[in-house]
Amino acid sequence: MDRFKNDKRKIKNFKNIILPYTNKIAGVDEVGRGCLAGPVFAAAVILNRNINTKGIIDSKKIPFKKRIILSRYIKKNSTYAIGYATVSEINKINILNASLLSMKRALSKLKYKPAVAYIDGIFAPKNIKIKYKTFIKGDEKITSIAAASIVAKAARDLFMIKLSKKFPKYNWDQNFGYGTKKHLKSLNKYGVTKYHRKKFKPVHNILMCRTRETQ
Repeated sequence: MDRFKNDKRKIKNFKNIILPYTNKIAGVDEVGRGCLAGPVFAAAVILNRNINTKGIIDSKKIPFKKRIILSRYIKKNSTYAIGYATVSEINKINILNASLLSMKRALSKLKYKPAVAYIDGIFAPKNIKIKYKTFIKGDEKITSIAAASIVAKAARDLFMIKLSKKFPKYNWDQNFGYGTKKHLKSLNKYGVTKYHRKKFKPVHNILMCRTRETQ
């Protein structure tokens, strides 16, 4: 017991969470909040204690191909689940609530109930019925949250690549639904699809402009 107390004092941040003394911790993160098109994804990840965490960092800092490889490795060495909220849900309940809903769905799909969830951001989903702690920029500080960000982003990227085959003019296989210059140009030229978030300002402005033109 004394050894546990001494070791615990040495932990100056939450990054080293894979300790033999700890209960199961689920890192939770969402991706795609700022996109103009496509659903918002989230992942909940309970890392195995023997996993090599080298390279598991915030998904935004990892190139696409490496992110896919890392995601596969994480999934093989963890208990994980993925949740998402649809574009229609985003339009209906707003992007914040849709992001929290995707997190809640990911947590509810976990095979094993974690003792605590470490959640990226300020807010946590309501009624998740487990203990939780939120972390601002958690994907930069906590390995399990970074792992969740990688798994969620890889899943969403692959979803958008598949969706791009039906809508090749919008280059979703490259921009993943984010508001790049090419994406905005395609929106202006070809119009809004059912996968675009109609309440997001660039999309909304195009819709309003076209409504005026047809009146």
